[in-house]
Amino acid sequence: MAHTYIPFEQYKRKWIFNHKDLPVTDEDKALILPLDQKSSMEVWNKWISNKSSRTEQFTKGDWAAKDSAWVLTEHWQSAWDSEDPKLPEGFGEHFDWADDTPVYFCYEKYQVVETRWDVFVRNWKCFLFFDDGPLLISAKQKQTALFHQSGQFQLGSRG
Repeated sequence: MAHTYIPFEQYKRKWIFNHKDLPVTDEDKALILPLDQKSSMEVWNKWISNKSSRTEQFTKGDWAAKDSAWVLTEHWQSAWDSEDPKLPEGFGEHFDWADDTPVYFCYEKYQVVETRWDVFVRNWKCFLFFDDGPLLISAKQKQTALFHQSGQFQLGSRG
């Protein structure tokens, strides 16, 4: 599936990667690739849901609506608020991905950003400036994470 990207400078949400308190290196910015609406929709429909357009709308038949998809619920807010750049506890054990694994950070059906696992790990706090139910997935791996505005996250596997 060939994707079409929005140039970083034209990305409406680029400010989250230009925040003075959480600087992102130019090398990492070059690997943060916002998908256009059509490519975002293709990723969402193929790997997340062809029924729901946002995570809070998941319904019967969506893999993410099944309790069995999720193995851990924890809090991300305190890790986000801390000075420590590390991902919240539980991530290291759940995601044994290679640094260059392509990942999609999916805000909703028409808002998806493609990057690499190591770029996400270094800059995860920036991605979460929008925390209304984004989902982290990889096309090549089954592990996933869902972030909630409540400050909680769930770790699981795509069905």
